[in-house]
Amino acid sequence: MTNLELAYPFNGRWLVQNSPANRVPSHGTELFGTSYAIDFVPVDAHGRTAPFRLASMIRTEAPTRFPGFGRPILAPISGLVVAVHDGEPDHDAYRGLPSIGYALTQGRRAADGWLGLAGNHVVIQVEAGPVVVLCHLRRDSITVSRGQPVTTGSVVAQCGNSGNSTEPHLHLQAMDRADIHSATATRISFLGGLPRNGEVVVA
Repeated sequence: MTNLELAYPFNGRWLVQNSPANRVPSHGTELFGTSYAIDFVPVDAHGRTAPFRLASMIRTEAPTRFPGFGRPILAPISGLVVAVHDGEPDHDAYRGLPSIGYALTQGRRAADGWLGLAGNHVVIQVEAGPVVVLCHLRRDSITVSRGQPVTTGSVVAQCGNSGNSTEPHLHLQAMDRADIHSATATRISFLGGLPRNGEVVVA
């Protein structure tokens, strides 16, 4: 099976969650080519997301409270932008008791299909054919357009909280083609090895 080597699509400190280094399928489903997807959660210099307060237990929180909201997202590989979707709102974050209610509405978002799950996203096709998808991007932050070539490390958007996301983070996956309904997941790796749940720091 093809293994696509990528650069990390960000700088700074991020937590790795839902990694295929821990289980496959990493998100508990093979739908929409997500078998080898990875979630990266941006954190502050101390490895923390937004401070958890008493209010976090009982109500949703604005995405702007989180340290990674708006952090630049970079192209993890050179290629051609073949799809862009923008305009989905960055909704509140769900932790504590609100996360239970959010989980109960998961079926509704899945029923909305790919856009309901991915939110704002960019799809980059590499010369060999596979595509890389960057999801949950901040509304109106995407700086590239369909048909535009990009190089590894160039800014394509900002980290957001659109689509199926409980707090600002980046969902990254690779597939053998851009058609989400017929695509097969592609294995991915990074320089230094595939990250397990833990912390990644990119200078």
